[in-house]
Amino acid sequence: MSDAEQAPTASTTAGALDRRTVFRGLAVGGVALPLLAACGGGTSSSSGDASSSDSSDPGGSGSSGASGGGTIATSDVPEGGGTVLTDQKVVVTQPAKGEFKAFTAVCTHQSCLVTKVEDGQIVCPCHGSHYSIKDGSVTSGPAPSPLSAKNVTVEGDQISVS
Repeated sequence: MSDAEQAPTASTTAGALDRRTVFRGLAVGGVALPLLAACGGGTSSSSGDASSSDSSDPGGSGSSGASGGGTIATSDVPEGGGTVLTDQKVVVTQPAKGEFKAFTAVCTHQSCLVTKVEDGQIVCPCHGSHYSIKDGSVTSGPAPSPLSAKNVTVEGDQISVS
């Protein structure tokens, strides 16, 4: 058999992908992509505490009551719960009647956005960190530090956060 008739060698097929390389790439992508997605931020807006998430309760309406500039109606923040303002990356809570607090909605673990307030806890969906609605302190999970407090001003029935 002459040189021209010989089967292709590695040097002649260096630019082509073999089956093993393709399957190896698919396997790595199939494992890595879900892991990366688990570390991403949530995109849902918000919810009130579990007792106020009923659609007939305006306090459980989430961020829909918020107008731009970090303001929200006092009636949109349920007592004993809170509301996440996703666009502003802020969570506003009402630990006791008429007492309003605000914190950054960015989890201190891996910067995911917290997405809900339930049972007196601000909840991050990414890795299970929970924070107190009273002071933003970590109550459980991998978060290394509390949520940063924001300034709250209440004028009439409007809450401004800065």
